[in-house]
Amino acid sequence: MTEWPKSSGRHALGDLPVLKGGTIAGATLAWRTHGTLSPARDNVVLYPTSYGATTAELEWLVGPSGVLDPSRWFVVQVDMFGNGVSSSPAETPDYPALVTAYDNVHAQRRLLREIFGIERLRAVYGWSMGAQQAYHWAALFPEAVEAAFVVCGSARTAVHNQVFLRAQMAILEAAPEYRGDGSFSDQPVAALRAFGRNYAGWAMSQDFYRAGLHLSPATPDIESYLQTWERRYDAKRAANLLAQMRCWNAGDISDNPVFGGDLTAALGAITARVMLVPGATDLYFRVADNEAELPHLRSAALRPIPSIWGHRAGNPADNPEDTAFLRRCVEEWLD
Repeated sequence: MTEWPKSSGRHALGDLPVLKGGTIAGATLAWRTHGTLSPARDNVVLYPTSYGATTAELEWLVGPSGVLDPSRWFVVQVDMFGNGVSSSPAETPDYPALVTAYDNVHAQRRLLREIFGIERLRAVYGWSMGAQQAYHWAALFPEAVEAAFVVCGSARTAVHNQVFLRAQMAILEAAPEYRGDGSFSDQPVAALRAFGRNYAGWAMSQDFYRAGLHLSPATPDIESYLQTWERRYDAKRAANLLAQMRCWNAGDISDNPVFGGDLTAALGAITARVMLVPGATDLYFRVADNEAELPHLRSAALRPIPSIWGHRAGNPADNPEDTAFLRRCVEEWLD
């Protein structure tokens, strides 16, 4: 098996005020790197995490035969606030009610500067909430980003996407363990299982289920398959899941002092080459969302993933065909 240089760490940011009010006390960001930083620091690909995920859970995508090749790129993964590894509400007293993608990318820029002396990115690559962060990077720091890969993401969370998110949040907030302030007296086990079951109907497409791809020797029927979704969040703290879902719900590259809510201006400020890579059957981030953004971007392309795996087409750990498609996208844009 091919190996490459790897490192990891945690960067202290001090008490960090956030956009929508409040402060993350003693804020820290966890990170890990793959590959070698070039002397000119011009081979950096930033890869932020997605909803509920950690860098460890997403590093499968990095490898010589993966989507991001560490023999060519210095890949920096960063754990989002709220994922249980970087500063998160379940582990941080008086955590703010809303920590946004805006807050995440500003903290990430500090990390890159203060740890590695990196001022410019060859690319930002992100899936789902990671794609929202990639879009924020391109809009907020146009001079610092050459290319952005927005995989199953959008510049602003669509209303239909918010309907799903608010239903999921309501499941957690209805738990008897919920204190009403974003925290829980104990893990809401029953609510988390309902949360997981409902998620299963959205993460994968109707075509995925119609083709019977949910069935396997380990899950020979729908009930056994749904039980795997029930257990999916057992190791995740409910307060962290709720906080990150609030961040996702509030996703908007223009909702900040720079653009004042003007999405067209935010899209027009992007100078990076943007590859929009929606899943053809994604129920959250629709191809139509990216189609609407495309005319406002200076240099962009739309490459829908021809897959029935729904949203998970953008994180195809068990799907070699979709993995190969994503790798081709990266090679096309960066070559």
